[in-house]
Amino acid sequence: MAATTKPQTTSAADRHGSGFVAFGLRAEAEPIEPGLHIVATPIGNLRDISLRALGTLAAADAVIAEDTRVTKVLLAHYGISTPLVAYHEHNAAVVRPHLLARLESGAALALVSDAGTPLVSDPGFKLVSEALVQGASVTAVPGASAVLAALVVAGLPTDRFFFEGFLPQKQGARRTRIAELASIPGTLVFFESPRRLADTLGDLATVLGARQGAIARELTKHFETVRRGALPELGDALASEEPPKGEIVVLVAPPGEDADAPLSDAALDAKLQDALRTLSVKDAASVVAAESGQKRRKVYARAIALAADGDPADEKE
Repeated sequence: MAATTKPQTTSAADRHGSGFVAFGLRAEAEPIEPGLHIVATPIGNLRDISLRALGTLAAADAVIAEDTRVTKVLLAHYGISTPLVAYHEHNAAVVRPHLLARLESGAALALVSDAGTPLVSDPGFKLVSEALVQGASVTAVPGASAVLAALVVAGLPTDRFFFEGFLPQKQGARRTRIAELASIPGTLVFFESPRRLADTLGDLATVLGARQGAIARELTKHFETVRRGALPELGDALASEEPPKGEIVVLVAPPGEDADAPLSDAALDAKLQDALRTLSVKDAASVVAAESGQKRRKVYARAIALAADGDPADEKE
C-alpha cells in the first residue's frame, strides 16, 4: 500500500506580505508559533499598540475580528495585509468549528476585539476554551485595556476591583444587581452606553448612597474626559445634560470602612426606613442586607414590618 503524505502547506509569508510599517519604516515580521494568539489592540489611539502585537498580526495566517471594518482600519494604518475573518456573537456557532479545524491543522491565528483586550465583553471565551480542549497553544499578546486605563485615572482604590461589564437595561433588574454588588470590598467597574448613563448613575446613587465615583469617556482619544465626584452629584449633573458621546466606563468606590460592622436593631431600622423612601420592600431589603452583611431573610422580614407600620413606601412592593 502506498504511503500517505500530508499535503504541503504554505506559510503566512508565502500567502501575504508578513510585514508592517511603523515610524515610517517597513519591518518584516518574525514567524510565530502555530496556535491562537490573543492580541490586545488600541482602545482609541492607534499608537497604543506594541511592536510584538504588530508582528503577530502581520505573521498570522488570519486575524479573527469581532468587526472586520474596525480592525481593517488598524491593519491598513500599519500596512498589514493579513486576511480577516469575522467572528462575533451572531456567527460564532457556525464559524468556531472552522477556526478550530484550522488550529488543529497547524495554523497561527490572531484573535482581536473591536478595541482593547479580547475576551473582555466579547465572544472570544468559547473559542479559547475549545481551542485549549483540543490541545492548541493559546498565547496572550497584552496591551491596551479600557478597564485598566479607567481604573488608573479615576482616583479610586486600585488594590482590589471588580469588573461587572454592562448592568441590566431594566431599572428593577439593574437596582437588584447593584444591591448584590454593594458589599464587594473593591472598586466597581462598569461599561455603559451614553443613553443609559444618567439612569444608571441615578440607580447607583439610590442603592449605594454618596460613594465616590468616576466617569471615564473616550479614553486615549482627543476628547478624553474623566469626571469625578459623589454618585448623587454625578447623577444630577448627567440628568441635566444631553447624553454624552463615545465609549464610557463608570467606576464606583468600595464601601466605607464601617460597612461590615454589626448593626444594632435601631440602626438596621434606620437604614431600612431610609431605603424604603425610594425603593420597594424587596429592593430595600436587598440593598440593606448587602451593605450590612446581615441575612437577607431577617432584613426582609423587618422591611415588611416597617412598611406595614405605615412607611411611605409600603405600597411599593
